[in-house]
Amino acid sequence: MKKPIVSIVIPVCNVENYLRECLDSVINQTMEELEIICVDDGSKDNSLEILREYEKKDKRVIIISKPNSGYGNTMNVGMDKATGEYIGIVESDDYVEKNMFERLYQTACKYNAEIVKSDHYIFSTKEGKQNKKIQYICPEEYYNRVLNADICEEIYDFAMMNWTGIYKTEFIRENNIRHNETPGASFQDNGFWFQAISLAKSVVMLHEAFYYYRQDNPNSSINSKAKVYCICDEYNYIQNFVISNQKICDKHFTKFFTKKVFNYLHSYERIAKEFKIPFLKRIAIEFAEDLKLPYLDLSELDTWILETVNRIIDDPELYYQEDTEYVLRHEYDEVHGKLMMLRESNEFKMGLRIKKLLHIK
Repeated sequence: MKKPIVSIVIPVCNVENYLRECLDSVINQTMEELEIICVDDGSKDNSLEILREYEKKDKRVIIISKPNSGYGNTMNVGMDKATGEYIGIVESDDYVEKNMFERLYQTACKYNAEIVKSDHYIFSTKEGKQNKKIQYICPEEYYNRVLNADICEEIYDFAMMNWTGIYKTEFIRENNIRHNETPGASFQDNGFWFQAISLAKSVVMLHEAFYYYRQDNPNSSINSKAKVYCICDEYNYIQNFVISNQKICDKHFTKFFTKKVFNYLHSYERIAKEFKIPFLKRIAIEFAEDLKLPYLDLSELDTWILETVNRIIDDPELYYQEDTEYVLRHEYDEVHGKLMMLRESNEFKMGLRIKKLLHIK
Protein backbone atom coordinates (compact mmCIF):
# COMPACT_ATOMS: atom_id res chain seq x y z
CA MET A 1 0.00 0.00 0.00
CA LYS A 2 1.25 3.51 -0.84
CA LYS A 3 2.25 5.80 2.02
CA PRO A 4 -0.91 7.69 3.01
CA ILE A 5 -1.18 11.39 2.29
CA VAL A 6 -4.14 11.89 4.62
CA SER A 7 -4.97 9.85 7.72
CA ILE A 8 -8.71 10.04 8.38
CA VAL A 9 -9.71 9.45 12.00
CA ILE A 10 -13.26 8.17 12.53
CA PRO A 11 -14.41 7.95 16.19
CA VAL A 12 -17.09 5.25 16.52
CA CYS A 13 -19.56 4.61 19.33
CA ASN A 14 -22.98 2.99 18.83
CA VAL A 15 -23.67 4.32 15.33
CA GLU A 16 -24.75 1.17 13.50
CA ASN A 17 -27.58 3.02 11.73
CA TYR A 18 -25.25 5.54 10.09
CA LEU A 19 -21.83 3.90 9.92
CA ARG A 20 -22.05 2.31 6.48
CA GLU A 21 -23.01 5.59 4.84
CA CYS A 22 -20.04 7.24 6.54
CA LEU A 23 -17.53 4.53 5.58
CA ASP A 24 -18.76 4.32 1.99
CA SER A 25 -18.19 8.05 1.56
CA VAL A 26 -14.63 7.74 2.89
CA ILE A 27 -13.41 4.62 1.08
CA ASN A 28 -14.73 6.00 -2.23
CA GLN A 29 -12.70 9.22 -2.06
CA THR A 30 -11.02 10.35 -5.28
CA MET A 31 -7.80 10.51 -3.27
CA GLU A 32 -6.73 6.90 -2.85
CA GLU A 33 -3.65 7.49 -0.67
CA LEU A 34 -5.64 7.38 2.55
CA GLU A 35 -5.30 5.74 5.92
CA ILE A 36 -8.74 5.21 7.50
CA ILE A 37 -8.34 4.87 11.27
CA CYS A 38 -11.58 3.74 12.92
CA VAL A 39 -11.48 3.90 16.72
CA ASP A 40 -14.33 2.00 18.35
CA ASP A 41 -15.05 3.42 21.79
CA GLY A 42 -16.66 0.36 23.37
CA SER A 43 -19.73 0.18 21.12
CA LYS A 44 -22.54 -2.02 22.43
CA ASP A 45 -24.36 -2.32 19.10
CA ASN A 46 -23.10 -3.80 15.80
CA SER A 47 -20.71 -0.94 14.99
CA LEU A 48 -17.55 -3.01 15.55
CA GLU A 49 -18.88 -5.84 13.35
CA ILE A 50 -19.57 -3.31 10.58
CA LEU A 51 -16.02 -1.99 10.89
CA ARG A 52 -14.61 -5.50 10.55
CA GLU A 53 -16.72 -6.02 7.44
CA TYR A 54 -15.10 -2.93 5.84
CA GLU A 55 -11.64 -3.91 7.07
CA LYS A 56 -11.93 -7.10 5.02
CA LYS A 57 -12.96 -5.15 1.91
CA ASP A 58 -10.37 -2.35 2.09
CA LYS A 59 -6.78 -2.68 3.34
CA ARG A 60 -6.68 1.03 4.16
CA VAL A 61 -9.15 0.52 7.01
CA ILE A 62 -7.44 0.19 10.40
CA ILE A 63 -9.52 -0.72 13.46
CA ILE A 64 -8.64 0.18 17.03
CA SER A 65 -11.05 -1.32 19.55
CA LYS A 66 -10.92 -0.16 23.16
CA PRO A 67 -13.12 0.13 26.26
CA ASN A 68 -15.34 3.22 26.41
CA SER A 69 -13.30 6.21 27.55
CA GLY A 70 -14.97 9.18 25.87
CA TYR A 71 -14.58 11.27 22.74
CA GLY A 72 -11.37 13.07 23.70
CA ASN A 73 -9.37 9.93 24.40
CA THR A 74 -10.81 8.25 21.30
CA MET A 75 -9.62 11.11 19.09
CA ASN A 76 -6.17 11.22 20.67
CA VAL A 77 -5.72 7.46 20.20
CA GLY A 78 -6.66 7.77 16.52
CA MET A 79 -4.42 10.78 15.88
CA ASP A 80 -1.47 9.11 17.62
CA LYS A 81 -1.80 6.23 15.14
CA ALA A 82 -1.77 8.49 12.06
CA THR A 83 1.13 8.21 9.60
CA GLY A 84 -0.18 10.51 6.85
CA GLU A 85 1.16 13.96 6.01
CA TYR A 86 -2.19 15.43 7.10
CA ILE A 87 -4.94 14.32 9.47
CA GLY A 88 -8.65 14.58 8.70
CA ILE A 89 -11.68 13.83 10.88
CA VAL A 90 -15.04 12.34 9.92
CA GLU A 91 -17.67 11.74 12.58
CA SER A 92 -19.21 8.28 12.19
CA ASP A 93 -22.81 9.51 11.83
CA ASP A 94 -21.86 11.99 9.08
CA TYR A 95 -20.61 11.58 5.51
CA VAL A 96 -18.54 13.50 2.96
CA GLU A 97 -18.38 14.28 -0.75
CA LYS A 98 -16.04 11.96 -2.66
CA ASN A 99 -13.57 14.75 -3.58
CA MET A 100 -13.27 16.28 -0.11
CA PHE A 101 -9.77 15.19 0.85
CA GLU A 102 -8.33 15.66 -2.63
CA ARG A 103 -9.52 19.28 -2.71
CA LEU A 104 -8.38 20.02 0.84
CA TYR A 105 -4.94 18.57 0.14
CA GLN A 106 -4.61 20.47 -3.15
CA THR A 107 -5.35 23.67 -1.26
CA ALA A 108 -2.87 22.78 1.49
CA CYS A 109 -0.14 22.28 -1.12
CA LYS A 110 -1.02 25.50 -2.95
CA TYR A 111 -0.68 27.65 0.18
CA ASN A 112 1.74 25.45 2.17
CA ALA A 113 -0.90 25.50 4.90
CA GLU A 114 -0.82 23.81 8.29
CA ILE A 115 -4.63 23.84 8.39
CA VAL A 116 -7.20 23.95 5.59
CA LYS A 117 -10.89 24.26 6.49
CA SER A 118 -14.03 24.39 4.34
CA ASP A 119 -17.75 25.08 4.40
CA HIS A 120 -20.20 22.28 5.25
CA TYR A 121 -23.84 21.23 5.10
CA ILE A 122 -26.17 20.53 7.99
CA PHE A 123 -28.81 17.95 7.13
CA SER A 124 -31.62 15.80 8.45
CA THR A 125 -33.77 13.16 6.81
CA LYS A 126 -37.52 12.89 7.24
CA GLU A 127 -39.74 10.36 5.48
CA GLY A 128 -36.89 9.51 3.12
CA LYS A 129 -36.33 13.12 2.05
CA GLN A 130 -33.10 14.91 2.92
CA ASN A 131 -33.19 18.55 3.93
CA LYS A 132 -29.82 20.27 3.82
CA LYS A 133 -28.50 23.78 4.30
CA ILE A 134 -25.04 25.12 3.60
CA GLN A 135 -23.05 26.66 6.46
CA TYR A 136 -20.27 29.09 5.60
CA ILE A 137 -17.19 28.89 7.77
CA CYS A 138 -16.30 32.59 7.60
CA PRO A 139 -17.21 35.90 5.92
CA GLU A 140 -16.47 36.20 2.20
CA GLU A 141 -13.32 38.30 2.49
CA TYR A 142 -11.40 35.67 4.48
CA TYR A 143 -11.52 32.81 1.96
CA ASN A 144 -8.53 31.65 -0.09
CA ARG A 145 -5.81 33.54 1.77
CA VAL A 146 -3.32 32.60 4.45
CA LEU A 147 -4.50 33.58 7.93
CA ASN A 148 -3.38 33.19 11.52
CA ALA A 149 -4.52 34.54 14.88
CA ASP A 150 -1.70 37.10 15.10
CA ILE A 151 -2.57 38.90 11.87
CA CYS A 152 -6.32 38.21 11.93
CA GLU A 153 -7.89 37.86 15.38
CA GLU A 154 -11.28 37.53 13.68
CA ILE A 155 -10.31 33.91 13.00
CA TYR A 156 -11.56 33.13 16.52
CA ASP A 157 -15.05 34.13 15.37
CA PHE A 158 -15.15 31.56 12.57
CA ALA A 159 -17.12 28.29 12.82
CA MET A 160 -15.64 25.91 15.42
CA MET A 161 -15.90 22.66 13.46
CA ASN A 162 -12.79 20.46 13.35
CA TRP A 163 -14.12 17.94 10.85
CA THR A 164 -14.39 20.37 7.92
CA GLY A 165 -10.63 20.42 7.43
CA ILE A 166 -7.23 18.76 7.47
CA TYR A 167 -4.31 19.39 9.83
CA LYS A 168 -0.63 18.90 9.13
CA THR A 169 0.47 15.97 11.29
CA GLU A 170 3.88 17.49 12.00
CA PHE A 171 2.20 20.70 13.23
CA ILE A 172 -0.15 18.79 15.55
CA ARG A 173 2.68 16.75 17.10
CA GLU A 174 5.27 19.51 17.40
CA ASN A 175 2.76 21.62 19.33
CA ASN A 176 1.36 18.70 21.34
CA ILE A 177 -2.21 19.61 20.38
CA ARG A 178 -4.54 17.20 22.16
CA HIS A 179 -8.21 16.69 22.93
CA ASN A 180 -9.27 16.99 26.56
CA GLU A 181 -9.77 13.46 27.92
CA THR A 182 -12.33 13.99 30.70
CA PRO A 183 -14.44 10.77 30.68
CA GLY A 184 -18.11 11.24 29.82
CA ALA A 185 -17.64 14.86 28.80
CA SER A 186 -18.88 16.67 25.70
CA PHE A 187 -17.58 19.63 23.67
CA GLN A 188 -14.07 18.12 23.68
CA ASP A 189 -13.56 19.30 20.12
CA ASN A 190 -13.62 22.93 21.38
CA GLY A 191 -10.24 22.62 23.08
CA PHE A 192 -8.59 21.04 20.05
CA TRP A 193 -10.01 23.78 17.81
CA PHE A 194 -8.80 26.61 20.05
CA GLN A 195 -5.29 25.19 20.38
CA ALA A 196 -4.96 24.58 16.64
CA ILE A 197 -6.25 28.02 15.62
CA SER A 198 -4.09 29.77 18.23
CA LEU A 199 -0.84 28.02 17.29
CA ALA A 200 -1.09 27.71 13.50
CA LYS A 201 0.95 30.08 11.35
CA SER A 202 -0.92 29.25 8.13
CA VAL A 203 -4.66 28.60 7.99
CA VAL A 204 -6.67 28.68 4.75
CA MET A 205 -10.47 28.74 4.42
CA LEU A 206 -11.76 27.04 1.26
CA HIS A 207 -15.07 28.33 -0.11
CA GLU A 208 -16.44 24.90 -0.99
CA ALA A 209 -18.65 22.49 0.99
CA PHE A 210 -17.95 18.76 1.23
CA TYR A 211 -19.01 17.65 4.70
CA TYR A 212 -22.57 16.62 5.67
CA TYR A 213 -23.22 17.14 9.38
CA ARG A 214 -26.17 15.11 10.66
CA GLN A 215 -28.77 16.85 12.81
CA ASP A 216 -31.20 13.97 13.38
CA ASN A 217 -29.15 11.48 15.42
CA PRO A 218 -30.94 11.34 18.80
CA ASN A 219 -27.75 10.07 20.48
CA SER A 220 -25.64 13.02 19.32
CA SER A 221 -24.18 15.28 22.01
CA ILE A 222 -25.88 18.26 20.37
CA ASN A 223 -29.21 16.72 21.40
CA SER A 224 -28.21 16.06 25.02
CA LYS A 225 -29.82 18.43 27.51
CA ALA A 226 -28.41 16.65 30.56
CA LYS A 227 -24.65 17.24 30.16
CA VAL A 228 -24.95 20.52 31.97
CA TYR A 229 -21.43 21.37 33.08
CA CYS A 230 -19.42 19.73 30.29
CA ILE A 231 -18.98 23.08 28.54
CA CYS A 232 -17.51 24.53 31.76
CA ASP A 233 -15.02 21.67 32.06
CA GLU A 234 -13.92 22.17 28.47
CA TYR A 235 -13.46 25.93 28.79
CA ASN A 236 -11.47 25.48 31.99
CA TYR A 237 -9.22 23.18 29.94
CA ILE A 238 -8.89 25.84 27.22
CA GLN A 239 -8.30 28.59 29.77
CA ASN A 240 -5.42 26.63 31.29
CA PHE A 241 -3.92 26.30 27.80
CA VAL A 242 -4.27 30.04 27.13
CA ILE A 243 -2.79 31.11 30.47
CA SER A 244 0.12 28.68 30.10
CA ASN A 245 1.11 30.28 26.78
CA GLN A 246 2.26 33.83 27.55
CA LYS A 247 2.08 35.12 23.98
CA ILE A 248 -1.44 33.80 23.37
CA CYS A 249 -2.58 34.98 26.79
CA ASP A 250 -1.28 38.53 26.28
CA LYS A 251 -2.77 38.90 22.81
CA HIS A 252 -5.94 36.84 22.85
CA PHE A 253 -7.27 36.29 26.38
CA THR A 254 -10.06 38.83 25.92
CA LYS A 255 -11.12 37.13 22.68
CA PHE A 256 -11.06 33.77 24.49
CA PHE A 257 -13.26 35.16 27.28
CA THR A 258 -15.76 36.51 24.73
CA LYS A 259 -15.97 33.10 23.08
CA LYS A 260 -16.39 31.46 26.48
CA VAL A 261 -19.33 33.76 27.33
CA PHE A 262 -21.06 33.11 24.01
CA ASN A 263 -20.68 29.34 24.35
CA TYR A 264 -21.88 29.34 27.95
CA LEU A 265 -24.98 31.30 26.93
CA HIS A 266 -25.57 28.93 24.02
CA SER A 267 -25.37 25.96 26.41
CA TYR A 268 -27.72 27.74 28.82
CA GLU A 269 -30.31 28.00 26.04
CA ARG A 270 -30.04 24.26 25.27
CA ILE A 271 -30.11 22.67 28.72
CA ALA A 272 -33.30 21.46 30.39
CA LYS A 273 -35.29 23.99 32.43
CA GLU A 274 -34.51 22.39 35.80
CA PHE A 275 -30.77 22.87 35.25
CA LYS A 276 -30.83 26.52 34.17
CA ILE A 277 -30.59 28.27 37.55
CA PRO A 278 -27.87 25.93 38.94
CA PHE A 279 -25.94 26.44 35.70
CA LEU A 280 -26.23 30.23 35.99
CA LYS A 281 -25.02 30.09 39.60
CA ARG A 282 -22.01 28.04 38.53
CA ILE A 283 -20.99 30.37 35.70
CA ALA A 284 -21.64 33.46 37.86
CA ILE A 285 -18.81 32.31 40.14
CA GLU A 286 -16.55 31.70 37.13
CA PHE A 287 -17.33 35.05 35.54
CA ALA A 288 -16.68 36.91 38.81
CA GLU A 289 -13.25 35.28 39.06
CA ASP A 290 -12.50 35.94 35.38
CA LEU A 291 -13.21 39.68 35.68
CA LYS A 292 -10.43 39.94 38.29
CA LEU A 293 -7.79 38.39 36.02
CA PRO A 294 -5.05 40.79 34.88
CA TYR A 295 -5.08 39.35 31.33
CA LEU A 296 -8.69 40.44 30.69
CA ASP A 297 -8.95 43.89 29.12
CA LEU A 298 -12.46 45.09 30.00
CA SER A 299 -12.14 48.05 27.62
CA GLU A 300 -11.95 45.60 24.69
CA LEU A 301 -15.10 43.72 25.68
CA ASP A 302 -18.31 44.35 23.81
CA THR A 303 -20.70 46.40 25.99
CA TRP A 304 -23.47 43.81 25.71
CA ILE A 305 -21.08 41.03 26.80
CA LEU A 306 -19.96 42.93 29.89
CA GLU A 307 -23.53 43.92 30.82
CA THR A 308 -24.73 40.32 30.43
CA VAL A 309 -21.86 38.93 32.50
CA ASN A 310 -22.52 41.45 35.28
CA ARG A 311 -26.25 40.69 35.28
CA ILE A 312 -25.49 36.99 35.77
CA ILE A 313 -22.94 37.72 38.51
CA ASP A 314 -25.25 40.13 40.36
CA ASP A 315 -28.30 37.86 40.49
CA PRO A 316 -28.46 34.56 38.55
CA GLU A 317 -32.10 33.95 39.54
CA LEU A 318 -33.20 37.42 38.39
CA TYR A 319 -31.36 36.87 35.10
CA TYR A 320 -33.25 33.59 34.65
CA GLN A 321 -36.58 35.28 35.40
CA GLU A 322 -35.97 38.18 33.01
CA ASP A 323 -34.66 35.88 30.29
CA THR A 324 -37.69 33.58 30.62
CA GLU A 325 -40.07 36.54 30.39
CA TYR A 326 -38.23 37.85 27.33
CA VAL A 327 -38.40 34.46 25.61
CA LEU A 328 -42.12 34.12 26.36
CA ARG A 329 -42.82 37.62 25.02
CA HIS A 330 -40.78 36.91 21.91
CA GLU A 331 -42.59 33.61 21.34
CA TYR A 332 -45.98 35.28 21.88
CA ASP A 333 -45.12 38.09 19.45
CA GLU A 334 -43.94 35.54 16.87
CA VAL A 335 -47.09 33.39 17.17
CA HIS A 336 -49.35 36.47 17.25
CA GLY A 337 -47.68 37.82 14.13
CA LYS A 338 -48.18 34.54 12.28
CA LEU A 339 -51.85 34.47 13.32
CA MET A 340 -52.35 38.02 12.05
CA MET A 341 -50.72 37.08 8.75
CA LEU A 342 -52.98 34.05 8.55
CA ARG A 343 -56.11 36.12 9.24
CA GLU A 344 -55.17 38.47 6.40
CA SER A 345 -54.47 35.65 3.96
CA ASN A 346 -56.83 34.89 1.07
CA GLU A 347 -57.03 31.25 2.16
CA PHE A 348 -58.33 32.23 5.63
CA LYS A 349 -60.88 34.68 4.21
CA MET A 350 -62.05 32.13 1.67
CA GLY A 351 -62.47 29.62 4.50
CA LEU A 352 -64.71 32.04 6.40
CA ARG A 353 -66.89 32.56 3.33
CA ILE A 354 -67.25 28.81 2.82
CA LYS A 355 -68.19 28.36 6.49
CA LYS A 356 -70.93 30.99 6.13
CA LEU A 357 -72.26 29.39 2.98
CA LEU A 358 -72.39 26.00 4.66
CA HIS A 359 -73.74 27.46 7.93
CA ILE A 360 -70.77 26.08 9.89
CA LYS A 361 -70.21 27.72 13.27
